[in-house]
Amino acid sequence: MKRKLNKSKRIALVAHDNKKKDLVDWCVYNKRFLADHHLTATGTTGRLLSEKLEIKVKRLLSGPLGGDQQIGSMIAEGKIDVLIFFWDPMEAQPHDPDIKALLRLAVTWNIPFACDRATADFLLTSPLMRDDYECMIPDYDQYIKRKV
Repeated sequence: MKRKLNKSKRIALVAHDNKKKDLVDWCVYNKRFLADHHLTATGTTGRLLSEKLEIKVKRLLSGPLGGDQQIGSMIAEGKIDVLIFFWDPMEAQPHDPDIKALLRLAVTWNIPFACDRATADFLLTSPLMRDDYECMIPDYDQYIKRKV
């Protein structure tokens, strides 16, 4: 099964508290490129990005209040094409299960995602980000039809 990712990608932006400045700085540096895409972000991250970028950012709930799950739902519904999630590997988060579920959904639905600046740089500069792209979605029919 395939899903078309249009030239203008739907990008979700998420950052833990200790990584918000890094994500905002990265987005400001890449503002010209990001302006060509549809941006969605969790709570505070979305507010900070809206203020700094001066471009439209759809804001969801704060991550611990359900924003991570909202993005996960959007991934499962095919409404997010790319996930940029600057997470803090040095600090335990009270909503770690939500974070794990979000990353699992990104892999489940085969969307590109980056969890640090270097990977985000590689992802954003890929020629595949500038054109339509057909994403292969794993076939989960056997899983759905299994006997339980």
